[in-house]
Amino acid sequence: MSDTALSSPRTVRFGGISMAEVALAVGGFGIGTGEFAIMGLLPQVAQDLHVSVPHAGVVVSAYALGVVVGAPLIAVIAARYARHVVLLTLMALFAAGNIASALAPSFNLLVTARFLAGLPHGAYFGVAALVAAGMVAPHQRGRAIGRVMMGLTLATLVGTPLTAWFGQALGWRAAFAIVGGISLLTIVLTMLFVPRDRADAAASPLRELGALKKLQVWLTLGICAIGCGGMFATFSYITPALTDVAGVSLSRVPLMLCVFGAGMILGNIIGARLADWSLMKAIGLGLVFNLAALLLFAATMNSPAMATVNILSIGFAFLMVPAMQTRLMDVAGEAQTLAAALMHSAFNLANALGAWLGGVAIAAGYGWTSTGLVGAVMAVFGIGIFAVSVAVERTSRAA
Repeated sequence: MSDTALSSPRTVRFGGISMAEVALAVGGFGIGTGEFAIMGLLPQVAQDLHVSVPHAGVVVSAYALGVVVGAPLIAVIAARYARHVVLLTLMALFAAGNIASALAPSFNLLVTARFLAGLPHGAYFGVAALVAAGMVAPHQRGRAIGRVMMGLTLATLVGTPLTAWFGQALGWRAAFAIVGGISLLTIVLTMLFVPRDRADAAASPLRELGALKKLQVWLTLGICAIGCGGMFATFSYITPALTDVAGVSLSRVPLMLCVFGAGMILGNIIGARLADWSLMKAIGLGLVFNLAALLLFAATMNSPAMATVNILSIGFAFLMVPAMQTRLMDVAGEAQTLAAALMHSAFNLANALGAWLGGVAIAAGYGWTSTGLVGAVMAVFGIGIFAVSVAVERTSRAA
């Protein structure tokens, strides 16, 4: 381990999972819940703050913009500080953003609060992944990162539906208050169980920015931003695809969304193990599976049974994420914090790009399932970027 090696008298474990990993996963659960729960509460926000529903969607965009801006900016600034301190600071900022969202008296202030809440998102997951990887042997990093990411995947299965339900029953402000409470719990768990480390004396913003000089960093980010876009191209318009094409009743849509969350959880578990087996093979297999799942979606979304298979498969494509997060840590050299955080900027770029291209196809009259073909094209480009990455690495080794 480096001079930032972790040490702590509190190493509480249950089976193969440490309480430190649980603490980090709870933070991911809160962030994932806060990001997605608002999407089901936009009508209430619009009515309460006297704006149209489309205009209320700006709060979603504001959060995403915060993620994209905050991940690299905070990662560079935080390079000088101990990761334990950074985690606490990031979660405090996230808690403040969500509590401010719950109390926002006007729409403009809500937009501002959502932007602030989005700022720590990418940096938190990046630093949490570095901390988790630093607590285990090198051949177990993928599974450690997967356990931290489990919080995000569980948010899609449990956190988002429950918070949306509470928001509908008690008002949209209650949803943000709940997320703020989860954030405060994460702070307590982090203080109790996450090992305290020493700041890296050699770290600097300039060293972190050195990651941007590395071709393999950009190629890995490109694989994520392009290759993962198909998941969001389909998921962004999944409700009309289910009701209008597959014949699923509107009342069953929440159950189908839970199926998507279950697919993400399974993908995360298996993908983490594949990452420890072989990073590059795990990414390649994930991209190929993603392509197959998207083509199947486009061709077979004609019954509730096949819709269930398709939704599960698209969620399962999350299996490549632990490997890509670990890969970024490997190719970044000493610029670990920035590279790890940029992974989540790339993921949000995939979200924006996939949703936009899927919308273009639908607006052009190609139908709700055309998003699967759009996603498949993005997956092919992702495979192409992956092939370039493999070729560059082989050439470098040969040299």
